[in-house]
Amino acid sequence: MSASGVPCDEAEAARYLGYAKNTSPDSAVSDLIHKACAKMQERLAPQAVFDVFPLAHGADNLLSFAGTELHSVDLSRNLLKCARVVLFAATIGPQVDALIRRTQPGGKAEVAVMQAAGAMFIESFVDALNDKIKADEESAGHKTHPRYSPGYGDVPLSVQQLFFSHLPCSRIGLTLMDTLVMAPEKSVTAFIGIEQH
Repeated sequence: MSASGVPCDEAEAARYLGYAKNTSPDSAVSDLIHKACAKMQERLAPQAVFDVFPLAHGADNLLSFAGTELHSVDLSRNLLKCARVVLFAATIGPQVDALIRRTQPGGKAEVAVMQAAGAMFIESFVDALNDKIKADEESAGHKTHPRYSPGYGDVPLSVQQLFFSHLPCSRIGLTLMDTLVMAPEKSVTAFIGIEQH
């Protein structure tokens, strides 16, 4: 997907700044958001890798896929009835991180807006990727479950390591640091369950 294909949602960027869904920022903040989104969209380099693995469910919320075993109540609930699972990793590229770093001398407000714009763009890209996987599976008569990322519920961030073990993340310039933070920072890993009818 090209950068221009990643939807820009300024209202969603405002939500990441802390504005309620039905509350609009004032004109000064709106202008900051608009400029940040326009500047960032020029630098997006959206890329993703994913693969589909057979999934087995065991006792005590045990999930088995690709030679890996994982115990999780929350992920087991999310993947209930799924016979396959998608693992994917996505990023909008290092230029976004660099842009946010260069903004820091401008002040806290500008940095906060840039961070919000980055969060909006990676989510927009991941939503588009999710929609494509969903459409492909639906065309084959299968149902996909909502995506689920490490760091939520009882799935620790250390599970990020599974994605880097099973996917060619280096192909899209994605690395996992010892702190379990990904670089580039505006990146996402997630599971998507596939239920076959």
